[in-house]
Amino acid sequence: MAVSRAFAGAKLETLLLSNAATAASSSAQIGISCKPAQAGRRAPARRGGCAIRCEVAASDVLVGVNSASSSSLSALEQLKTSAADRYTKERSSIVVIGLSIHTTPVEMREKLAIPEAEWPRAIGELCGLNHIEEAAVLSTCNRMEIYVVALSQHRGVKEVTEWMSKTSGIPVSELCQHRFLLYNKDATQHIFEVSAGLDSLVLGEGQILAQVKQVVKVGQGVVGFGRNISGLFKHAITVGKRVRTETNIAAGAVSVSSAAVELALMKLPQTSHATARMLVVGAGKMGKLVIKHLVAKGCTKVVVVNRSEERVAEIREDLKDIEIVYKPLKEMLTCAAEADVVFTSTASDTLLFLKENVMDLPPVGLDVGGLRLFIDISVPRNVGSCVSDLETARVYNVDDLKEVVAANKEDRIRKAMEAQTIIAEESKQFEAWRDSLETVPTIKKLRAYAERIRLAELDKCLSKMGDDISRKTKRAVDDLSRGIVNKLLHGPMQHLRCDGSDSRTLSETLENMHALNRMFSLETEISVLEQKIRAKVEQNQK
Repeated sequence: MAVSRAFAGAKLETLLLSNAATAASSSAQIGISCKPAQAGRRAPARRGGCAIRCEVAASDVLVGVNSASSSSLSALEQLKTSAADRYTKERSSIVVIGLSIHTTPVEMREKLAIPEAEWPRAIGELCGLNHIEEAAVLSTCNRMEIYVVALSQHRGVKEVTEWMSKTSGIPVSELCQHRFLLYNKDATQHIFEVSAGLDSLVLGEGQILAQVKQVVKVGQGVVGFGRNISGLFKHAITVGKRVRTETNIAAGAVSVSSAAVELALMKLPQTSHATARMLVVGAGKMGKLVIKHLVAKGCTKVVVVNRSEERVAEIREDLKDIEIVYKPLKEMLTCAAEADVVFTSTASDTLLFLKENVMDLPPVGLDVGGLRLFIDISVPRNVGSCVSDLETARVYNVDDLKEVVAANKEDRIRKAMEAQTIIAEESKQFEAWRDSLETVPTIKKLRAYAERIRLAELDKCLSKMGDDISRKTKRAVDDLSRGIVNKLLHGPMQHLRCDGSDSRTLSETLENMHALNRMFSLETEISVLEQKIRAKVEQNQK
């Protein structure tokens, strides 16, 4: 990925001096001695007016290299060069640190879950880390993924992992056992697959695309949801829409809510599908979808427990083909005693059903299998796993929905291959767009360089013309200088602008950028480092 290079770590000067100190402390072993520079000789490194010179002791020269033919660079200069080179060659990277249903049990995911209202706060905290420039949070019932633009890959991953540990209370060592790490093109590929529904528990499910859209909606205006990350998620939305439009991947695909209903019906005797008593706890989006899919399966009555009746009334207005009975939250256990299947989908961060709550409920009839089913699609969970210890009940959570999607494997693979072709095309376009961003600093610097020259020459010209020239003349001379500069810059600017749609044009644009940087000395590695460092320091001081 050809994006602006950045120094990943402490300020370069401090780093180099600390490294020099380390080198000095071990001079007896490596044959390097540090001493004040002699008068009349130039010192290669200077700090606070104190010159330091490092040289190789003649007696300690190794591998038969003659000291007279050794490099003219001092050891400190070599150290400085190697340190700068080591860090400046590392480019800002898009990184995803994730834990999903494929890698992480629900017990851990629920501790990591971040409510939507707290996403802006999380972005702010992540961007406050030393090596993180931009960030986004994708937290759903099936995944917790942090997307960042990192100045250094391994340092950024370390900082984000420690942040996740701090916010969740999960030890770093345990997080490392379950997390997955993806960088740059692999990270791009992943979010595109997520948005397209390829990484979902149920292939092609549409709810994840809506959740990706919500990330963009919440991130708008949030400092830290920057150009690279916002561009990545916006492009992911385009990919998700295109995959669903150009393939039949969504045909027959179901959401988590639909899979929950399918699982319940799989566990019930087929003869009881029309008569089983259904209870839905929670009337949010997931609860509404559960009711909707129950209707599609022929259910004619459902009891809904919710804090308020307003949302239940709205669902009742939308779904006319089912009898919906509202009950307040305080009657939840009473309603559960009269239900054969209990769906839970609330945002509660505490368990609603524990073993001691369920053990006193009357048993269900043998016509529905003799087991009360708890289908918990909430993260954090609403039903304790201990409930399954009872002989009269069974608990299923989002991890158990895998059983529902076991059919039609060949068809799903074919659809996924069609989607991957689209994702490959879109990934190239996104990478080209991100590469094209590298020219933006050069455009700004070239304009600033030309403007400095224009103002300096304009000042010389006006001073020669004297103080008695009219304001109209001054304006005319100023306009003349601007016109000349703009016309001279027009050609170079045109060759620096690229929309990323043509790989050949993009390649030429980047070549032009590097040529202009060299010709006008617009950008050096150290200047880029200093800009990154200064921006980070200023950000952390706010």
